[in-house]
Amino acid sequence: MTDPYKTAETEFPDAVYELEDSQATQALYRDWADSYDADLAANGYAGPSRCARALAKFVEDRSAPLLDVGCGTGLSGEAFAEVGFTTLDGADFSDEMLEVAARKDVYRALLKGDAARPLPVEPGAYANLAAVGVFSPAHAPPELIDQALSLVPRGGCFVFTLNEHALAEKSYEGRLREVIDAGAADLLFKEHGPHLPGQALQATVYVLQRR
Repeated sequence: MTDPYKTAETEFPDAVYELEDSQATQALYRDWADSYDADLAANGYAGPSRCARALAKFVEDRSAPLLDVGCGTGLSGEAFAEVGFTTLDGADFSDEMLEVAARKDVYRALLKGDAARPLPVEPGAYANLAAVGVFSPAHAPPELIDQALSLVPRGGCFVFTLNEHALAEKSYEGRLREVIDAGAADLLFKEHGPHLPGQALQATVYVLQRR
């Protein structure tokens, strides 16, 4: 039986989930920026729309500022805009990806920031945060969960994905459980489903709300 998520002749860098350091990651996304959108579209990238729909379930004021961490070329920003979020800022470590995102006219501002380091924003500047397709061993550490929650006010939400590579690492779900058990946040939403169907890759979408 053929895999229902697998598509034919899809292009996707084999090394994207095997990167070993920040320099390799920078180089890959620098070289990938121009074809990124087309490659992910060919693979049926579902993460942005799944996260946008999930966050919209719990945020009444969609004009409140939302920071899209690891925004890349802005695919996630487009998805959030489609469900009614109107005040979007993006942050990414790749100048080349940010250049593509800027052309989409969905972001109020774009920031240079690395998800593996403290983000250059003040606590409370954003009502909600998102990190779509960001968490994996080569991209962002589990501690980004704590950092994201520290930046939103009480009642603010953080939506993110853990793909199968991150789920296999265990430290990501382990950190998530610690945050919830410590009473720092409530888990409002959890759903496993397609992430990159063309690569037969799934992910879990989570929405946390800061206590």
